[in-house]
Amino acid sequence: MPLLFTSLALAVVEVPLLHILLTLVVVGVLLWLINRFIPMQSTIKSILNAVVVIVVVLWLLQVFGLFNSLSTIHVGH
Repeated sequence: MPLLFTSLALAVVEVPLLHILLTLVVVGVLLWLINRFIPMQSTIKSILNAVVVIVVVLWLLQVFGLFNSLSTIHVGH
């Protein structure tokens, strides 16, 4: 099972494979719905698709323990 590590507490949280697959399917369907039914310029769609793909790849890297420093990024205070 993939493990999720946090650098602050050294706690290990198991993420079930079904949860990962379900999340990928939901994100894919939402992105498809947005691309299919919301009218917007192709450049904006390309940027949106790129951002979603980058976020999903970073999330997958973190879930599989290959990118542990993502948990140290904080926005705001």
